[in-house]
Amino acid sequence: MKRNFIYSLLLLFLVISCKKNEGGTQLPYDYSIPQEEDLAEIIHTAAWNTKTVADGVVWKYYQFPRIFDSKQYVNVFEIDLKKSMQLEIPYVKTGFLKTSAAATAKGALVAFNGSYFNTSTGGSTVFFKYDGQVINQTVNGFNSYRENGAFTFTGQSYQIVPKPAGGWGTLSATAALAGGPLLMQNGQVLEQLNVDFNTSRHPRTAVGLTKDNKLIVAVIDGRSSQSQGLTIPQLGKLMAALGCTSALNYDGGGSSTAWVKGEGVVNYPSDNGKFDHEGERAVATVFTVK
Repeated sequence: MKRNFIYSLLLLFLVISCKKNEGGTQLPYDYSIPQEEDLAEIIHTAAWNTKTVADGVVWKYYQFPRIFDSKQYVNVFEIDLKKSMQLEIPYVKTGFLKTSAAATAKGALVAFNGSYFNTSTGGSTVFFKYDGQVINQTVNGFNSYRENGAFTFTGQSYQIVPKPAGGWGTLSATAALAGGPLLMQNGQVLEQLNVDFNTSRHPRTAVGLTKDNKLIVAVIDGRSSQSQGLTIPQLGKLMAALGCTSALNYDGGGSSTAWVKGEGVVNYPSDNGKFDHEGERAVATVFTVK
């Protein structure tokens, strides 16, 4: 009898407990679950340091305390192509050329590094056409996903295009520099191959075009606790958040360099292993704007 009485009390306790919880109980929240970032909102509302270098050329920079779960130091050039800017690509066929040296020689307003090159002998390793002349073809054995797009221009007409089915030789543009991976096309961020080059965080340099005919250049520092760098998919998302409808990755790592007239190298190139402005790597192709 006593045992039955105890069982009855336990049953009554369980029933009352269930009734109390019918209205719902807030469970502890698992804060370890990553939250989706509204990247466009973060980019738009960031307290960018902004400088108008000249009419049609804006430089802005900011160290994000957290995007893509990490610190990121980002330099951006916004170049209004409707202002008839003069865009040039200084280059060397052999040997090496620093972005800062090319910028100074050209009297540039801003400058940034170009595409891939032979780190032993110099010269471009991807398709490069300038002033209507083919300077370099892509070398044999080069990874196709790193030369699957090109930034091209003829006069004041600028495009970012995928590699033609018939090869680079079919391009009619007077200037074209291949790079890759292609990040965006027709307003869409593209899927990328699951390879180490794409999935590892590195310093990155990318170019993009907007609907209102602006050239967006983003240089993201990396390999530092102050800026960890981006994967290629993350870079595509960043370029979309910056307003691009097409975008292309260029050479990164220690090559990533942004230069501004009167300021010098403004990012933190990683080639010297320090988070300072002295680690600039000499490259083969450079973009200058004036």
